[in-house]
Amino acid sequence: MQPDPILLGAASDVRQNAYVPYSRFKVGAAIRTVSGSVFKGCNVENVAYPEGTCAEAGAIAAMVAAGETQIAEILVIADSPEPVPPCGGCRQKIAEFAGQGVLVTLCTTDGKARGMTVADLLPGAFAATHMDRA
Repeated sequence: MQPDPILLGAASDVRQNAYVPYSRFKVGAAIRTVSGSVFKGCNVENVAYPEGTCAEAGAIAAMVAAGETQIAEILVIADSPEPVPPCGGCRQKIAEFAGQGVLVTLCTTDGKARGMTVADLLPGAFAATHMDRA
């Protein structure tokens, strides 16, 4: 699959700004919203490792801070042998703002890419409807 060049460029660029003195594992994420806006985030660690912020969470926070709440597509990139999926917490965060059919593209810095849907990424996601009473 060929990743979206705009999202790939945005995620690759922001990845360089990751603050990762402990893991040395830089991750970048870029989100396109339904309005066409692009928001990006990188992972940020701190001395209380593993406390910190994932790239996906940072991009989602930037999106929400700008007043948007609907993800149309997301791309994540890391320097690893195979595409790296988001952690469990970020999978749930993505599912909060993206429909089950939204494309999630996972990339490596050496050109590998894997596409999947939010439903593939987090089958059986916990949703607000689980809290509804009949």
